[in-house]
This record gives sequence, structure tokens and C-alpha cells, in this order.
Amino acid sequence: MSEDYTKRLVEQFVQRCRQHGLKVTPQRLAIYRQLLTSSEHPSADVVHKKIVQEYPTISFDTVNRTLLTFADIGVIETVESHSGVRRYDTDIAPHHHLHCIRCGNIVDFCDSDLDAIKVPERIARQFTVLGKRVSIRGICRACAEGACRAS
Repeated sequence: MSEDYTKRLVEQFVQRCRQHGLKVTPQRLAIYRQLLTSSEHPSADVVHKKIVQEYPTISFDTVNRTLLTFADIGVIETVESHSGVRRYDTDIAPHHHLHCIRCGNIVDFCDSDLDAIKVPERIARQFTVLGKRVSIRGICRACAEGACRAS
């Protein structure tokens, strides 16, 4: 991720926080920046372990509540997790996920055919659809070959 792109995302983050009446504290900024540097869709626990190095007194609960707040205001999204642990994604643009059920790795991908999936009429009558994301479960090549360091 380029420095200019990261700077723009941080500026958008600050603007969104202010629109929702949230103070832009050093801790909130650090949590958001940590998410931006991660390509692994981290859990609150993973984010906390990184943030506590810079802010030793920050609690897990604070990090967890902050991530939920970020999701509520739309600067991040929660990601489907088959392990039961909520994970987060700063890429809020339309995309899909490949999820390895062995190591837990989640990989982003784009596909125009999946983007074009029609919402069934019965669903469209019952819900206001805000977006579509396909999550494909499987076993990644590294796990299948026994070479995955996470499994």
C-alpha cells in the first residue's frame, strides 16, 4: 500500500469519525493504522497484541469496542469467520473472500460474475440489501500440501 493511499485512507477515517461525533484519539488512530498494515483480516486479539506494544495500558475490551465502533460507522467491515472469532477488514470496497478452514487464512479476491449475483426476490422483499459478499470455504494449497505454517 503506497504512502499516499494510506494517507488518504487515514484522512477519510478521520473525516468519518468526526461525522459520527467520535474524537480521533491517538489510540483510535493507532488501531486503525494497525488494521491498514495487516493483510490477514485480524481479530481483536491480534490487533490488541500489536497495539499494546505502543500503548501498554490499553485493554482488550477497549480495542474490541473500538473495532465494533469502526464497523458501525463503516470504516471497516467484519469478516465471516468459520472459527467463531470476529475478524476485520479495512477494504470496504466490494470484494469476496476465500477462507481456509484449516489455517484460518482469508484471502480477498474480486470477481465481476459474483458481484452480479441476483438477490432472490423473496430476500429483496424482506430486506434492504446493502451489499453482497461471497465467502468460499476450502483448504488452501499450503494446507493441502502440508506446508502451511499456521496449521
